[in-house]
Amino acid sequence: MIYMPFLYFPEDKSEYIPATIMLVIFMALAVAALVFMVKKNKKDEKKFEEKYETQLKSAEKADKAETTNK
Repeated sequence: MIYMPFLYFPEDKSEYIPATIMLVIFMALAVAALVFMVKKNKKDEKKFEEKYETQLKSAEKADKAETTNK
């Protein structure tokens, strides 16, 4: 048998309430962090495309020309 002293299942189920509250808080923070990162990434992508618009267009034209020549 595997010895696991860290496992504890309380008889009084109301002891699960603080753990559940903490889980909900951390899950909400994780979702908020994910949403923040996605928004920041989209903003940075837009800024990058505005800054390097001409280079991106010329690269797309070169790719199209290369694929038509094959």
